[in-house]
Amino acid sequence: MVNPMNLNIDRSAKASLSEQIRRGLAKAIEDGVLRPGARLPSWQDLAAQLGVARGTVRSAYEKLAAAQLIEASRARGTHVAQRPRMLTRTQPPPGTGTFLETYLEMVRGPAFFQMGVPATETFPATLLARIRAHAVRAEAGAPPLYPDPRGELELRREIAGYLAVARGINCLPSQVIVTGGFAGGLGLTLSVLRLDGRTAWVEDPSFPWSRKGLELAGLSLAPIPVDRDGIDLDHALRHHPDGKLVLVTPGQHAPLGYTLSLERRLRLLEWSAANNVWVIEDDYLSELQLTGRAAPALASVDGDGRVIHIGSFSKTISPTIRLGFVIAPAELVSRFAEVAACLAPAQGPAVQLATAEFMREGHYIRHLRRTKRAYAAKREALLARLRPLASADQLSTPGLAVLLKLPSETSDLAIAREVSALGMSPAPLSAWYSSPATAQSGLLLGVATAPTKNLARSCDRLFEAIRRVSGLRSA
Repeated sequence: MVNPMNLNIDRSAKASLSEQIRRGLAKAIEDGVLRPGARLPSWQDLAAQLGVARGTVRSAYEKLAAAQLIEASRARGTHVAQRPRMLTRTQPPPGTGTFLETYLEMVRGPAFFQMGVPATETFPATLLARIRAHAVRAEAGAPPLYPDPRGELELRREIAGYLAVARGINCLPSQVIVTGGFAGGLGLTLSVLRLDGRTAWVEDPSFPWSRKGLELAGLSLAPIPVDRDGIDLDHALRHHPDGKLVLVTPGQHAPLGYTLSLERRLRLLEWSAANNVWVIEDDYLSELQLTGRAAPALASVDGDGRVIHIGSFSKTISPTIRLGFVIAPAELVSRFAEVAACLAPAQGPAVQLATAEFMREGHYIRHLRRTKRAYAAKREALLARLRPLASADQLSTPGLAVLLKLPSETSDLAIAREVSALGMSPAPLSAWYSSPATAQSGLLLGVATAPTKNLARSCDRLFEAIRRVSGLRSA
C-alpha cells in the first residue's frame, strides 16, 4: 500500500487537491517508487487518511486510470498498471568503484565458494520455519507495545547461558544487547564509545566492511600486521602507541585463521587497562572451529572490563535474520541501553523469540555439531580436488575457507570477476588488505558453499580462469 504521507497536500496552492494527488501518485509511479502491480488504497481509504473529500481522490484515480497508470477492479482493488520496462524510471546504480557497488558485488549470490554464507543442506529449515511461525503468531496476538530496545529477555538469557558454556564468558542478561547482526553491533558500539578523531588499531588483513565502519565513525585507522600468533603488538606499540581502540578477531583471524596467542592476549589486555583503551572482539567463526577446541573468548580472560564482545548468528543460522549481540562491559551497560533505545533498537520480537526457543530446546547446539562435521567433510573433499592442481605451499585452511595463494603479479580481483559469470564467488584476498602495497594475491574459497556435485568440474573451470587471467597479464 502506498504511504499517504508521501503525498504533499497544500491547501493554499493554486492547483486543486485532486490535481495534487494525481501529480504525486503519477510521479511516484514514473520514478519507480510505486512498482507495477503495487496495490493502492481504495479512494475511500485514501480520502480518510488525507482528510479530503472522497470525490477528490476518486477524480484523481479516474485521471490516472485514463492515463493507463493504474488499473481498478472490484475483485482485485486498485493497482499500479503493468508498463513496459523502458517507461519506468529506476534509481540509478551506485557509481563505478564506490564502496556500495563493491559491497553488493561481494554479497550477491548464492554462488559456489562464496564466503560468509552457511550451507543450506545442513540447516533444519522446516524446524526453524515452524518455530518462527509460532513466534509470529504470538507476536501478532500480543498487545501493540514497544518492545525492549535491548532485545527480548528470553533471547538475552539464552545468549548469556550459551556464552558461559561455549565461550567461557560470564555475563548477566542485562549485559547482552541484541543487534542487527555484527554490523549492527559494531555501529552500536562505536556510537557508545564516541572515539571519532582517535586512532584505531585494525588487523592487516582484516574484514573490509569493519574497516569502512571505523572510517565512517571518524576514526583514524592504523593497520597492524598479523603473524601466526595474531596481531603484532610490538609493531603496533612501536608505530601507533596513541591507539584508543583495537578491533581484533582473536579466535580465528579473518581471513587467515590464526589464533591470538595467550601471551599476546594478556599483553593486549594489560596495555588496554593501563591506557584506558577499548578492545572490540569480533568473535569471527568461534563456534565453527573445525579442528580442535575453539580458543576461549578474549572477553573471558578480561578482568578489567575493557573488552566489548560482538557475535552474530549470520554464519551459524542465516544472514537473512540479521541477528547479533554485544556483551557490554559493566561500566558501559547503561550507556549501551540508552544508545540502543534512542538510536539502534533491537530487531522485532518474533525472530528473537524464535531464536531463543531454537537455543533453549537444544537445536542450536545440535545444529552446530552437525554443521561442523559436514563442513569438515566438504573441506577435505575440496582439498583433495585442489591438491593435484596446486602446490602444497599454495594451499591453507583458514576458518571456513581454503586459501589458494597466487603469484603476486596475478590479479585475484580479475579472476573473481572472471568466474562470477560461471556461478562462482571466491573472495579475492587482496581486498582484505589496507593497502595495495602490502596486499597479497589469493582466492578464499568458501567451504560451506563449495559444490557437493560436480566439484571437480568447478575446480577445473576455476583453474582455467586462473591460467587465462595469468596469461593475459604476462602477455
